[in-house]
Amino acid sequence: MAYQRSLAVAAVCLAVLLVGCASSTPDTVARDVQAGAPERAALRLQLASAYYAQGQLDVALAEAQQAVQLAPNDAQAYGVRALILAAQRQTASAEKDFLYALHLAPHNPELSNNYGLFLCQTGRAAQSLAYFDAALADAAYVSPEKALNNGGACSLALNDYPRAGAYWMRAVRIAPDVAVTNAGLVRVYYQQQDYRQAAYYLQRLGKIVTMESQTADVLWLGIKVQHKLGDAGAEAGLGAHLRNHHAGSPEYAAYQNGAFDE
Repeated sequence: MAYQRSLAVAAVCLAVLLVGCASSTPDTVARDVQAGAPERAALRLQLASAYYAQGQLDVALAEAQQAVQLAPNDAQAYGVRALILAAQRQTASAEKDFLYALHLAPHNPELSNNYGLFLCQTGRAAQSLAYFDAALADAAYVSPEKALNNGGACSLALNDYPRAGAYWMRAVRIAPDVAVTNAGLVRVYYQQQDYRQAAYYLQRLGKIVTMESQTADVLWLGIKVQHKLGDAGAEAGLGAHLRNHHAGSPEYAAYQNGAFDE
Protein backbone atom coordinates (compact mmCIF):
# COMPACT_ATOMS: atom_id res chain seq x y z
CA MET A 1 0.00 0.00 0.00
CA ALA A 2 1.08 3.57 -0.57
CA TYR A 3 0.90 4.33 3.15
CA GLN A 4 3.07 1.32 3.96
CA ARG A 5 5.65 2.27 1.32
CA SER A 6 5.79 5.89 2.46
CA LEU A 7 6.74 4.81 5.97
CA ALA A 8 8.95 1.81 5.24
CA VAL A 9 12.13 3.84 4.90
CA ALA A 10 11.15 5.83 7.97
CA ALA A 11 10.94 2.65 10.00
CA VAL A 12 14.38 1.49 8.98
CA CYS A 13 15.92 4.92 9.47
CA LEU A 14 14.27 5.36 12.83
CA ALA A 15 16.46 2.52 14.03
CA VAL A 16 19.66 4.04 12.66
CA LEU A 17 20.81 5.33 16.03
CA LEU A 18 20.76 1.78 17.27
CA VAL A 19 22.05 -0.31 14.43
CA GLY A 20 22.82 1.58 11.20
CA CYS A 21 20.19 2.13 8.54
CA ALA A 22 19.28 0.39 5.28
CA SER A 23 21.99 -2.24 4.72
CA SER A 24 20.67 -5.03 6.93
CA THR A 25 18.37 -7.90 6.10
CA PRO A 26 16.58 -10.28 8.46
CA ASP A 27 19.10 -13.03 7.64
CA THR A 28 22.15 -10.91 8.41
CA VAL A 29 20.67 -9.67 11.67
CA ALA A 30 19.58 -13.15 12.76
CA ARG A 31 23.20 -14.28 12.85
CA ASP A 32 23.84 -11.77 15.63
CA VAL A 33 20.90 -12.38 17.93
CA GLN A 34 22.96 -14.49 20.33
CA ALA A 35 24.24 -11.26 21.90
CA GLY A 36 23.94 -10.23 25.51
CA ALA A 37 20.72 -8.87 26.95
CA PRO A 38 21.51 -5.16 26.39
CA GLU A 39 22.09 -5.76 22.69
CA ARG A 40 19.14 -8.06 22.01
CA ALA A 41 16.55 -5.30 22.04
CA ALA A 42 18.49 -3.30 19.46
CA LEU A 43 18.90 -6.38 17.26
CA ARG A 44 15.19 -7.21 17.51
CA LEU A 45 14.43 -3.64 16.54
CA GLN A 46 16.68 -3.93 13.52
CA LEU A 47 14.93 -7.15 12.56
CA ALA A 48 11.56 -5.47 12.93
CA SER A 49 12.68 -2.62 10.68
CA ALA A 50 14.16 -4.94 8.07
CA TYR A 51 11.06 -7.16 7.90
CA TYR A 52 8.88 -4.07 7.74
CA ALA A 53 10.85 -2.68 4.80
CA GLN A 54 10.20 -6.01 3.04
CA GLY A 55 6.47 -5.74 3.73
CA GLN A 56 6.37 -8.69 6.15
CA LEU A 57 4.28 -6.82 8.68
CA ASP A 58 3.22 -9.66 10.94
CA VAL A 59 6.79 -10.83 11.42
CA ALA A 60 7.95 -7.24 11.84
CA LEU A 61 5.36 -6.68 14.55
CA ALA A 62 6.41 -9.80 16.42
CA GLU A 63 10.02 -8.62 16.42
CA ALA A 64 8.99 -5.13 17.54
CA GLN A 65 6.96 -6.64 20.38
CA GLN A 66 10.07 -8.46 21.57
CA ALA A 67 12.11 -5.27 21.34
CA VAL A 68 9.58 -3.46 23.52
CA GLN A 69 9.59 -6.31 26.06
CA LEU A 70 13.38 -6.29 26.21
CA ALA A 71 13.63 -2.49 26.40
CA PRO A 72 10.37 -1.11 27.85
CA ASN A 73 11.81 2.39 28.18
CA ASP A 74 13.26 2.63 24.66
CA ALA A 75 11.47 5.31 22.64
CA GLN A 76 12.84 3.93 19.37
CA ALA A 77 11.22 0.55 19.98
CA TYR A 78 7.80 2.13 20.49
CA GLY A 79 8.35 4.37 17.47
CA VAL A 80 9.09 1.47 15.15
CA ARG A 81 6.17 -0.55 16.51
CA ALA A 82 3.94 2.47 15.94
CA LEU A 83 4.93 2.59 12.26
CA ILE A 84 4.20 -1.10 11.82
CA LEU A 85 0.82 -0.78 13.53
CA ALA A 86 0.00 2.23 11.37
CA ALA A 87 0.75 0.22 8.23
CA GLN A 88 -1.61 -2.46 9.52
CA ARG A 89 -4.28 0.21 9.97
CA GLN A 90 -4.31 -0.32 13.74
CA THR A 91 -4.62 3.43 14.12
CA ALA A 92 -5.50 3.64 17.81
CA SER A 93 -2.68 1.31 18.86
CA ALA A 94 -0.23 3.13 16.59
CA GLU A 95 -1.17 6.48 18.07
CA LYS A 96 -0.73 5.14 21.60
CA ASP A 97 2.78 3.96 20.75
CA PHE A 98 3.70 7.21 19.00
CA LEU A 99 2.60 9.26 21.98
CA TYR A 100 4.42 7.05 24.47
CA ALA A 101 7.58 7.20 22.36
CA LEU A 102 7.35 10.99 22.35
CA HIS A 103 6.75 10.94 26.12
CA LEU A 104 10.01 9.01 26.51
CA ALA A 105 11.92 11.15 23.98
CA PRO A 106 10.02 14.42 23.47
CA HIS A 107 12.81 16.05 21.49
CA ASN A 108 13.56 13.20 19.09
CA PRO A 109 13.19 14.72 15.60
CA GLU A 110 12.61 11.42 13.80
CA LEU A 111 9.76 10.56 16.15
CA SER A 112 8.28 14.03 15.72
CA ASN A 113 8.48 13.79 11.94
CA ASN A 114 6.99 10.29 11.84
CA TYR A 115 4.13 11.19 14.17
CA GLY A 116 3.45 14.30 12.10
CA LEU A 117 3.23 12.17 8.97
CA PHE A 118 0.93 9.73 10.77
CA LEU A 119 -1.36 12.61 11.77
CA CYS A 120 -1.42 13.98 8.24
CA GLN A 121 -2.20 10.62 6.70
CA THR A 122 -5.01 9.99 9.17
CA GLY A 123 -6.85 13.20 8.29
CA ARG A 124 -5.24 15.57 10.78
CA ALA A 125 -2.99 17.66 8.57
CA ALA A 126 -3.53 20.83 10.60
CA GLN A 127 -2.20 19.10 13.73
CA SER A 128 0.73 17.55 11.89
CA LEU A 129 2.58 20.77 11.10
CA ALA A 130 3.62 21.46 14.70
CA TYR A 131 5.44 18.11 14.78
CA PHE A 132 7.34 18.80 11.55
CA ASP A 133 8.32 22.19 12.97
CA ALA A 134 9.45 20.53 16.21
CA ALA A 135 11.68 18.17 14.23
CA LEU A 136 13.10 21.07 12.25
CA ALA A 137 13.86 23.01 15.43
CA ASP A 138 16.52 20.44 16.30
CA ALA A 139 19.78 21.66 14.76
CA ALA A 140 21.20 18.13 15.05
CA TYR A 141 18.43 16.60 12.89
CA VAL A 142 20.32 14.76 10.17
CA SER A 143 17.55 14.65 7.55
CA PRO A 144 15.51 17.87 7.78
CA GLU A 145 14.47 17.54 4.15
CA LYS A 146 12.12 14.71 5.20
CA ALA A 147 10.19 16.93 7.60
CA LEU A 148 10.26 19.79 5.09
CA ASN A 149 8.80 17.64 2.31
CA ASN A 150 6.19 16.24 4.67
CA GLY A 151 5.34 19.74 5.86
CA GLY A 152 4.96 20.88 2.27
CA ALA A 153 2.67 18.01 1.34
CA CYS A 154 0.51 18.40 4.43
CA SER A 155 0.27 22.18 3.99
CA LEU A 156 -0.82 21.52 0.42
CA ALA A 157 -3.54 19.22 1.73
CA LEU A 158 -4.81 22.23 3.69
CA ASN A 159 -4.63 24.46 0.58
CA ASP A 160 -2.08 26.58 2.43
CA TYR A 161 0.08 27.28 -0.60
CA PRO A 162 2.35 29.94 0.95
CA ARG A 163 3.25 27.63 3.82
CA ALA A 164 3.73 24.65 1.48
CA GLY A 165 5.99 26.77 -0.69
CA ALA A 166 8.02 27.91 2.31
CA TYR A 167 8.64 24.31 3.40
CA TRP A 168 9.61 23.19 -0.10
CA MET A 169 11.87 26.19 -0.74
CA ARG A 170 13.82 25.28 2.39
CA ALA A 171 13.92 21.67 1.24
CA VAL A 172 15.20 22.52 -2.24
CA ARG A 173 18.07 24.52 -0.76
CA ILE A 174 19.14 21.52 1.32
CA ALA A 175 18.59 18.82 -1.31
CA PRO A 176 17.97 20.39 -4.73
CA ASP A 177 17.69 17.16 -6.69
CA VAL A 178 14.77 15.53 -4.88
CA ALA A 179 11.90 14.92 -7.29
CA VAL A 180 9.08 15.30 -4.77
CA THR A 181 10.39 18.71 -3.70
CA ASN A 182 10.51 20.09 -7.22
CA ALA A 183 7.12 18.58 -8.08
CA GLY A 184 5.68 20.21 -4.98
CA LEU A 185 6.98 23.61 -6.04
CA VAL A 186 5.48 23.15 -9.51
CA ARG A 187 2.11 22.62 -7.84
CA VAL A 188 2.48 25.55 -5.45
CA TYR A 189 3.45 28.02 -8.16
CA TYR A 190 0.70 26.75 -10.44
CA GLN A 191 -1.89 27.31 -7.74
CA GLN A 192 -0.47 30.79 -7.16
CA GLN A 193 -0.72 31.45 -10.92
CA ASP A 194 3.02 32.01 -11.26
CA TYR A 195 3.29 29.83 -14.32
CA ARG A 196 6.84 30.76 -15.26
CA GLN A 197 8.15 29.71 -11.87
CA ALA A 198 6.05 26.55 -12.13
CA ALA A 199 7.68 25.85 -15.51
CA TYR A 200 11.12 26.46 -14.01
CA TYR A 201 10.64 23.75 -11.40
CA LEU A 202 9.00 21.49 -13.98
CA GLN A 203 12.18 21.81 -16.05
CA ARG A 204 14.30 21.00 -12.99
CA LEU A 205 12.10 17.98 -12.31
CA GLY A 206 12.71 16.75 -15.86
CA LYS A 207 16.47 16.81 -15.21
CA ILE A 208 16.10 14.72 -12.06
CA VAL A 209 13.78 12.01 -13.35
CA THR A 210 12.46 11.21 -16.79
CA MET A 211 8.98 12.38 -17.64
CA GLU A 212 8.15 8.79 -18.58
CA SER A 213 8.55 7.82 -14.93
CA GLN A 214 6.25 10.53 -13.64
CA THR A 215 2.80 9.85 -12.23
CA ALA A 216 -0.26 10.84 -14.19
CA ASP A 217 -1.07 13.73 -11.87
CA VAL A 218 2.41 15.27 -12.26
CA LEU A 219 2.26 14.96 -16.05
CA TRP A 220 -1.21 16.49 -16.10
CA LEU A 221 0.01 19.33 -13.92
CA GLY A 222 2.91 19.91 -16.32
CA ILE A 223 0.50 19.96 -19.25
CA LYS A 224 -1.62 22.59 -17.54
CA VAL A 225 1.46 24.71 -16.80
CA GLN A 226 2.54 24.64 -20.44
CA HIS A 227 -1.01 25.31 -21.59
CA LYS A 228 -1.13 28.43 -19.43
CA LEU A 229 2.17 29.59 -20.95
CA GLY A 230 0.94 28.87 -24.47
CA ASP A 231 3.76 26.44 -25.25
CA ALA A 232 1.88 24.06 -27.53
CA GLY A 233 4.94 21.94 -28.29
CA ALA A 234 5.82 21.28 -24.67
CA GLU A 235 2.16 20.65 -23.90
CA ALA A 236 1.90 18.10 -26.70
CA GLY A 237 5.10 16.36 -25.58
CA LEU A 238 3.81 15.89 -22.05
CA GLY A 239 0.46 14.86 -23.46
CA ALA A 240 2.18 12.10 -25.42
CA HIS A 241 3.84 10.82 -22.25
CA LEU A 242 0.48 10.88 -20.48
CA ARG A 243 -1.16 8.94 -23.33
CA ASN A 244 1.67 6.41 -23.63
CA HIS A 245 2.02 5.65 -19.94
CA HIS A 246 -1.34 6.50 -18.33
CA ALA A 247 -3.94 6.12 -21.08
CA GLY A 248 -6.56 4.78 -18.67
CA SER A 249 -6.12 7.51 -16.07
CA PRO A 250 -8.65 10.21 -15.14
CA GLU A 251 -5.92 12.75 -15.94
CA TYR A 252 -5.69 11.54 -19.53
CA ALA A 253 -9.48 11.68 -19.83
CA ALA A 254 -9.37 15.27 -18.56
CA TYR A 255 -6.64 16.09 -21.09
CA GLN A 256 -8.69 14.62 -23.92
CA ASN A 257 -11.65 16.70 -22.79
CA GLY A 258 -9.58 19.89 -22.60
CA ALA A 259 -10.44 20.35 -18.92
CA PHE A 260 -7.43 22.57 -18.23
CA ASP A 261 -9.11 24.75 -15.63
CA GLU A 262 -10.82 22.08 -13.56
